[in-house]
Amino acid sequence: MPAFRFEALDALGKSTNGLLEADNARAARSQLRAQALVPLAVTQVLSAGTAPAGMRLSRRVFNATGLAVWTRQLAGLVGSGLPLERALTALSDEAEDPKQRELVAHLRSEVNAGAPFAQALGGAPREFDDVYRGVVAAGEQSGALGIVLERLADDLEAREELKGRLIGATLYPAIVSVIAFVIVIFLVTYVVPQVATVFTSSKRALPLLTIAMMAVSGFLRSWGWLVVVGVAAAAGILAYSLRNEAFRERFDAGWLDLPLIGRLSRGYNAARFAGTLAMLAGAGVPILKALQAAAETLSNRAMRADAMDALVQVREGAPLASALAGKKRFPGILAMFARLGEQTGQLPVMLERAAKQLSAEVQRRALQMATVLEPLLIVAMGGVVMLIVLAVLLPIIQLNSFIK
Repeated sequence: MPAFRFEALDALGKSTNGLLEADNARAARSQLRAQALVPLAVTQVLSAGTAPAGMRLSRRVFNATGLAVWTRQLAGLVGSGLPLERALTALSDEAEDPKQRELVAHLRSEVNAGAPFAQALGGAPREFDDVYRGVVAAGEQSGALGIVLERLADDLEAREELKGRLIGATLYPAIVSVIAFVIVIFLVTYVVPQVATVFTSSKRALPLLTIAMMAVSGFLRSWGWLVVVGVAAAAGILAYSLRNEAFRERFDAGWLDLPLIGRLSRGYNAARFAGTLAMLAGAGVPILKALQAAAETLSNRAMRADAMDALVQVREGAPLASALAGKKRFPGILAMFARLGEQTGQLPVMLERAAKQLSAEVQRRALQMATVLEPLLIVAMGGVVMLIVLAVLLPIIQLNSFIK
């Protein structure tokens, strides 16, 4: 049954608004009149199966952290024995964001109409991706929706924790780089020309470093806009080229070959792949479907192509460990744990351990890289500033020597 948002006036003329469920807008107005309310506006918050164009163009209802929290809350309510419809009603009533309240009300109305929860989630694909819906569907089929939702919340939280640690490790070097770039541009384009004009009028030969710095300054002041345009054009061409799947796969393959960032990207994608595969397999999703869903979560197209090739091999009868062992872009630890899982009959458990180890390794490498980059960036910034200062001071020293 669809959900409708309404605005109405009560008997005292006070405006009120909220949500209700009805077969159509006319039935919703009839419900309001039966409650002694005068309807002013009645609009359907979500149509069956998809969101309206306005909502599709607006921001997402849940961010990554919000989705993990909401999933945890729903898992707690369902796990305590509360029926799904009542759990959704409670979450809808407690939601502070109007769009979140509307979304949950739509889910509740679909469930009340007899639709499976996973099918109701399909009406908002921007909020709940294929992996999320697949896990929920497996939980409904197995009768353990509460447990499956707990696992899903754990996976979402672990994914966000890993992403947060990576961002935290690279944030300081990024800030230092931006500040250093701004300071150097300011010194070269403003300070150096102001000081150099004092010495150019003396008709004396300037030191080579000063001449070179003045040339760089003149170029940036005259043609700096062209450099900016060129960089922007190159970025636009790259972004356009990355839309081509073949080019994107080659680009991502080259990215994995980079000395430090490549290993970090490989570990991050492998951890996400292993974690998703462990969660889906643990929820009872068939291994072929789980492999396909886990492969689609990989942001690196080269590794996604390897995962899809491994899926073909598993479909043809090859063990998962053997299929992954042949893909050199995936860390060997993943194939090792997959082999142990297949031998012991505990594939989800072993894949989860592999995901945790890979995540820990990624965090360790990110912290090491940040620890090394921080002093290197500071030294590099100091060196560039020192060259600029020398370019300014050398003519002064030269002039003092001439006076003496």
